[in-house]
Amino acid sequence: MIFTISKKKKIEEIIENSIIKKFKAYKPETINMPFHYRLLGKDRMALFSFIHSLNTTFGTSIFEPVAEEVAKIKFVESKSQFVVGNKISELAQKEIQNIINKISIAEKIPDKISETEIIRKVCRQGHINKIKTVKVDLYIKNSNNEVYLFDLKTAKPNISNFKDFKRTLLEWIAIYLFKEPQAKVNTCLAIPYNPYEPKPYERWTLKGMIDIKEELKVAEEFWDFLGGKGTYQELLDCFEKVGIKLRPKIDKYFSQFK
Repeated sequence: MIFTISKKKKIEEIIENSIIKKFKAYKPETINMPFHYRLLGKDRMALFSFIHSLNTTFGTSIFEPVAEEVAKIKFVESKSQFVVGNKISELAQKEIQNIINKISIAEKIPDKISETEIIRKVCRQGHINKIKTVKVDLYIKNSNNEVYLFDLKTAKPNISNFKDFKRTLLEWIAIYLFKEPQAKVNTCLAIPYNPYEPKPYERWTLKGMIDIKEELKVAEEFWDFLGGKGTYQELLDCFEKVGIKLRPKIDKYFSQFK
């Protein structure tokens, strides 16, 4: 068992409180959909609307605080919505653009380790640009002072934004290294679950912009990285337990729309 009784209770409280908070703030759309209402019922349409609304905030309101709590099992520091900084060197920005250009025309394959060292060499050189303060979804540090900065994405992110995702990961490296040039820092995309399961998550390999080994963690790989082997399955059990507990409240709430 990965979760202690107290840890499991804490995670379940985070999930439950997030859902209850969402219920209190939720206001069903007032759009008239007479054909849908007669075919499916107003209560089902209200539930559908709530689920859609929940999906848009799932990452911020549930996955981020849960990930922060889970990471405390293995890591010495864990923070969601962590401020990375607001300064980046102009030479680092040029190197980042150069890396992206070469990957885009298949002149080089993504290699995060070498890319990080390229950026490290110029992280404080040239003119220093002040930018809008950058926050990351999840910051964690292990006992060896190695830092990981995660960008939590939806299960099916927009493929057209691949270059932007890559640029973001590289810029985070540059911003963090500006403050701590010798730091061991990693930046990574996290997909909380695999919508294609049991098939592998292959959405990213097609574009060749991401270093799959170093810059992407999906579903079980992500959660088990944070808490240890078996975390993903135990976390699913927590969600199921909260769902069973809240089901009567959910049914009662949406029955008013019949």
